[in-house]
Amino acid sequence: MSAQRIGEFDAEDISGRRVKLSAFKGKVVLIVNTASACGFTPQFDGLETLWQAYKDQGLVVLGFPSNEFGGQDPGSNDEIASFCQLNYGVSFPMMAKIEVNGSGAHPLFQWLKAEAPGLLGTQAVKWNFTKFLVGRDGQVIKRYAPQDTPDKLVADIEAALAA
Repeated sequence: MSAQRIGEFDAEDISGRRVKLSAFKGKVVLIVNTASACGFTPQFDGLETLWQAYKDQGLVVLGFPSNEFGGQDPGSNDEIASFCQLNYGVSFPMMAKIEVNGSGAHPLFQWLKAEAPGLLGTQAVKWNFTKFLVGRDGQVIKRYAPQDTPDKLVADIEAALAA
C-alpha cells in the first residue's frame, strides 16, 4: 500500500456521490465502521454528540456501514441513511456501505488497518464500531476497539484538534 495520507483516497457517500477525502485536509477525522442492528449501534448517539461538539473546531466524523459482522447492516444505503437519521439524529457524513476486511476491503480501510493494527498486531477489523482517529496531517493517530465508546475518545480528539 503506497498511500501515505487520508487525502489520497476517495469514497462514495451514502447517496452515491464520489467524495475526495482530500476535502478534509487540515481536519481531524474519526472514521467508524457502523451497523444498524448491532449491540454497539447506540454509539451513533455518542458519535453525533462528538460531531456537534467539535465540528466547528475541525472534527469530521465519517460513518462507513458494513454488513460483514453478523449481517447487522443488511439494508440498502437509503435504508441505512433513513435508520441513522430517524433513530439517532445522525447529521455527520455517512458513506456508502463497504467491506472493511478481505480482498474486497475498501482501499481506505486497507490503509487504516496497516497504519494502526489492532491488538497483537492483527490488521483485521474485528467487529462493527471499530474507530480510527486521523490527525490534521492526514496520518492515523490511533485505532479504537468497538467497545470504546465515543465519550472515551474526547481527550484524544481534543489533543488532535489542538495539534
